[in-house]
This record gives sequence, structure tokens and C-alpha cells, in this order.
Amino acid sequence: MSKKAVVLLSGGLDSTVCMAIAKSEGYELLPISFNYHQRHSRELAAAAGVAKHYNVGHHLIIETNMEAIGGSALTDPQLAVPAGQADAANIPITYVPARNLIFLSYALGYAEVSGADKVYIGVNALDYSGYPDCRPEFIALFQQLANYATKATAADGRKICIETPLISLTKKDIVLLGAKLAAPLQLTTSCYQGRDAACGQCDSCLLRLKGFAEAGLTDPILYHTRSE
Repeated sequence: MSKKAVVLLSGGLDSTVCMAIAKSEGYELLPISFNYHQRHSRELAAAAGVAKHYNVGHHLIIETNMEAIGGSALTDPQLAVPAGQADAANIPITYVPARNLIFLSYALGYAEVSGADKVYIGVNALDYSGYPDCRPEFIALFQQLANYATKATAADGRKICIETPLISLTKKDIVLLGAKLAAPLQLTTSCYQGRDAACGQCDSCLLRLKGFAEAGLTDPILYHTRSE
């Protein structure tokens, strides 16, 4: 029986490199993506392309509605996505309340049912936008919760490990690792605007472009404006 790993796959740079890592470690890939009414829903098409690249048996897409909660420029059409604020000290308006908590909970359930013993998530505590649910402290606490949250872990003696291989890497390191593992970075999207060509101005674009520039590589996706 092959060992299995659930991979939270957004269609972005980090989650795709996570997918490549899980593949390189010999896991059968079980990607899970979310249609949460995000304004940049184009990332779902990118995630589908990445899943197809890895020839996965099933790409699970969960329908949920975080637009109904609001409070984020990624889900509320009344809020504008900020530009040029990647280095801001405060948690930005693009933070989606409790998103990783919700996504990891779905992934944990999927891991239990599918027999996976790993859940990969591409959170990062260095080159990121200050989101609280990307911190090592959050992951450590969720792991403690996961150890007691399911029949598999609480009664059957299984442990489902939350893997965060990118958490201490810079964007430069992530880009270089993706290139080393031949991850399909050309299929990914990171832009919060969700257009065919990335805006090159939002926090996510700026962090991505910075990573490629520091790695000495050219980002293979299309941009409306490149702000290296």
C-alpha cells in the first residue's frame, strides 16, 4: 500500500512547491483545494493545472463560503486589494479570518478518511504578509488538536502529521527549491487580483517577484507590471 499525503493546493507558488516536496518524498498525492468565494478564484484553475501535471488520481475541491463572513479584501468586493504594502507592519486587509484553521480542518478529515498520514501546507513565517495563521505557534497548536480530533487519532492510534516544509524558508529559498524539484511554477498564480496577467503590485505579487529576483531566476508567469 502506498503512503499518502493530503496537500493543500491553492494553485500558488508555495503550495505547488509543497506538492513537489511530497512527490519527491514518495507520497501518493491527494490535493485539496477550496472555492471559498475568493475574488482571485482563478487560482482554482491553476490548482487544477498543477494537479493534472502530477497526474493525481483525484483532486478534491471543497465548496465553502467565506464571502459570507467578509472582513477580507480577498472575499469582500467592497474592499480594495492594497498595492505596494508587502512590508507593512500591521496584518493586511487581505487576511482571511480563520482561513487556515478551516482549511486544515477539512484536510484533517480528508486525511482520516483517505488513510493519509501527512497533511502538507505551504505556510511561511518569513517572507509573508503577517498572517497569524502562518506562524509556527499556530501549526504547533493545530497539531496538538489534530492528535485528539478524529477517530483515527483518538481511538485508532494513528497520527496525522501537519507538515510545513516551507515555514522557515525565504521566498528566494522556495523558488530555488521549486526549480530544483522541477515544480511546474509556470502553471501557478499568486496575484490577489485574479486576472489572466498578474498585477505585479499587490503584496503577493511583490513577494513572489522579490523571491525570483533574489534567486536569480525569471518568473515564468505573465505580469501586467513587473516590479522587481
